[in-house]
Amino acid sequence: MTANVAIIGAGSWGTAVAVLLAGAGKRVSLFARRAELAAELVSTRENKSFLPGVTLPPGITPTADLPAFADFDWCFCAVPTRYLREHFRALDGRYPIELPIVSLSKGIEQGSLHFPTEVLGELTRAAHCLTLSGPSHAEEVARGLPTVVVSAGDETRAAALAELMSTPAFRVYHSKDLKGVELAGAAKNVVAIAAGIIDGLGLGDNAKAALLARGLAEITRLGLAIGAEERTFSGLSGIGDLYVTCASRHGRNRAFGERIGKGEQPQAIVDGMEMVIEGFNTAAALQALARRQGVEMPICDEVCNVLYEGASPKEAVKRLMTRTLKAE
Repeated sequence: MTANVAIIGAGSWGTAVAVLLAGAGKRVSLFARRAELAAELVSTRENKSFLPGVTLPPGITPTADLPAFADFDWCFCAVPTRYLREHFRALDGRYPIELPIVSLSKGIEQGSLHFPTEVLGELTRAAHCLTLSGPSHAEEVARGLPTVVVSAGDETRAAALAELMSTPAFRVYHSKDLKGVELAGAAKNVVAIAAGIIDGLGLGDNAKAALLARGLAEITRLGLAIGAEERTFSGLSGIGDLYVTCASRHGRNRAFGERIGKGEQPQAIVDGMEMVIEGFNTAAALQALARRQGVEMPICDEVCNVLYEGASPKEAVKRLMTRTLKAE
């Protein structure tokens, strides 16, 4: 399938998706917010800041100029959730409503408690907003290692997106459960911070496995409360993405939590990193969404206590372990 694709956001994941699509014969324009990054991509054919060691195929055109959207068949957004509104407000009505937009972002906007496709829909007025999620670290996708993910949104468009992106190393299922897929993608980063804290404290594999199980239970409860489908959370965007984010050496949220478990301060870590820690920005919004829905999420609550209230990671674990006993 030949297609012209715009990818807005030249971080690790936006670059990896560009490499994937260009390798499959698509023509890709990769839009970087900073002119100096775009110039680096053009001159070196490598994103040394965010995805070192991966050569950009000839089919990718890096640029810092906003696109003429009418030239494209698909638009992908790889801008971190906290910057979406700032980034897309500048389009000022220039986005054609018939051009489908695919969110590659995983988070919940603070304040509005909206998912990325809801923010993009509001700002672009696009008739079709979709998301792509699942176990898919940029470092592996860009190098052609196999994985399986899910596209979600309008059933016809989600199936078309799966057809557009699928390769022998990148298989895409499709789903109509947009809310469930986006919630799973956002909430897993918060659980991954907790998993990293367990690693940093040296609490072992049993504790981490239990955390994943109970974390998935929390996410599923909230998902059902907002109208998502239960089976989504046992699928690729649920347990699949949750596992890899909590276990992989590539997981930034897990690594962030590990540093906290070893004694570093959360805000100091964030201030010293160029890459965005989505879970740090998502945890408060996830907690607010759960409270609005009347859903209990004790793991999320304790992550928030550690991130924003200065709580001791050891004490947070103790509170979780000594909660009132009940049936599973």
